[in-house]
Parts: sequence; C-alpha cells; structure tokens
Amino acid sequence: MHVRIFLVRHGATVLTAEDRFAGATDVQLSDDGREQVRRLARRLEQEEITAIYASPLGRTVETARILAEPHEIEVQTRDGLREISHGRWEQMTRREVEQAFPAEAAAWEKDPYTFAPVGGESGLAVTARALPVLMDIVREHPASNVLVVSHKATIRLLLSSLLGFDPRRYRDTLDQNPAALNIVDFKDTVSARLTLFNDTSHYASTGLAIPAVPTSRLSKAWCGEKKR
Repeated sequence: MHVRIFLVRHGATVLTAEDRFAGATDVQLSDDGREQVRRLARRLEQEEITAIYASPLGRTVETARILAEPHEIEVQTRDGLREISHGRWEQMTRREVEQAFPAEAAAWEKDPYTFAPVGGESGLAVTARALPVLMDIVREHPASNVLVVSHKATIRLLLSSLLGFDPRRYRDTLDQNPAALNIVDFKDTVSARLTLFNDTSHYASTGLAIPAVPTSRLSKAWCGEKKR
C-alpha cells in the first residue's frame, strides 16, 4: 500500500523574524513566506499528488492553497494538524517569557514533551491529536502521494514518534525551516521511512530532484521478505 507523504512546514510569517511564540495565534504568511512556498510549488508541480491536507490556521491554509494550484486539488483541513498552543505565552518573545514566567520557562526547556505552560499544550498532547490524523490520511490514500501542511513543532513531534526518537528532545534534535519539505514513505501505518528531511533547496532555485521511492539497500521489512 506504499504511501508517500510530502510533509511541509508553512512559509515564513510576519512574526517569524521576531521569534515570538505564535503556535495558536493565527498569523499570516509574509511576502518572503509566500515566495518560499511558490518556489516549492514549482518544485512539486510534476509530482502526482492526489490529496492535500492542512492545519486550519491561516498560514498553513494559504501555504497549502499555493501548493495545490498546479494540481487543481481542493485543500482539506484537519484540526489535529494545528500547531502547539503556548497558552499564556502566545505572542511573547522568549526573553519576555523567561522574565515573566521563569519557573515555567525552565520546566519547558527541561522537558517540552510532558510540560505545558498555563493554558497551553504539551508535546505529548500534540502528538496524541496529530498522529491519529496522519495515520488516517495514510489509510485513506493507499498507493498515493499526499501533501500535508503543518507546523514546526507538530512536524518535529510527528517525526519523533514515527522514527522512534526521544520526544523529550524534539526541540534539540530536529529542526524545520519555513517552507521546508520532508518526505516520509509508508509501507503501512507502522512502517515509516524518512526519505527527505528539512529540505529548502528550492529557496535558491527550483530545488533538487525529488528522491525516488527507496527500492534497494533496505531492510527485509521494506524489501517484501518476512522477518525470521
């Protein structure tokens, strides 16, 4: 049932340069962000994409619609793909949070997976709502290429779960630039392979060629042989 998921972070927003917490804040793409996404759209226009899903926030929906134009596909939104909410930290800078809520900031730096600021979400809560949505998408589109547009923390948490990384260190071990392209290939809902990660080569040009589905030098689970 091989399914290829093009997992994309939205383009840069008007708050990106200010480094403010804006997970649940519905900010718009900046002009630079729109150009990043247009370049990614040109890179993906020859791919046979059968469905496009996005978080319902404005920056992800706009990103998805730009990417959908060459394929003439309607964007479907899924609430589970939205960004982590930072509660009362929303729209504050990191320094402002550290000054106003030093105990919360220290706890979050130590373990952002199980800790949540007042009124916000933990990484665990985000995983619990986002991963089932992604698995449903995989099940609903066998033998297809699907584009999913989400957010920095949400994507890193999904990849941590799929690849078996320590989710308590998702902020330290994984990054996601604006309009970054990731490719995850699924043999089934429990067998995921990261084929491309945080790729932004389209910033400078039309981007590197999209890698083919892996077919060699793979484990027996991927080559069709049963494990003994």
